[in-house]
Amino acid sequence: MTLPSWIRPALIGGVFGAIIVAVVGFGWGGWLTAGKAEVAQINHAQMEVAAVLVPICVVQANADPMGAPKLQKLKDASSYQRAEMVMDAGWATMPGAESADRRIAAHCATELTS
Repeated sequence: MTLPSWIRPALIGGVFGAIIVAVVGFGWGGWLTAGKAEVAQINHAQMEVAAVLVPICVVQANADPMGAPKLQKLKDASSYQRAEMVMDAGWATMPGAESADRRIAAHCATELTS
C-alpha cells in the first residue's frame, strides 16, 4: 500500500505545530505543570493564612508594654528590616507556635507602619 505524497509534509507540519503550541502555551500562555501548580497553590495558601493571622500580630504589638518605643524604631527602620524587627519583638510568634513566621511579620510590619 502506498501513501499519498502529501502525508509526510502534513505529519511534519503537525509535529512542528504541536511543539510550537506547547512552547507558546507553557512559555507565555500561563499553562502550568502539575508540580508548578501545586507549588503556586501552597504559596497562595500560606499567604492567605499569614494575612488572616496579621490581626493577632497587631494585637500582640499593641499589648506589648515596651511596644511604643519598638513601634517607633519600626517606623524609622528601612522597609527591608521591618519584618526582622517584628520577629525579634515576638509579635509574629503566634500563640502555640515556637517561632515567628516571616510572612506574618512582613504583613504585620506593613500594617503597623501604615
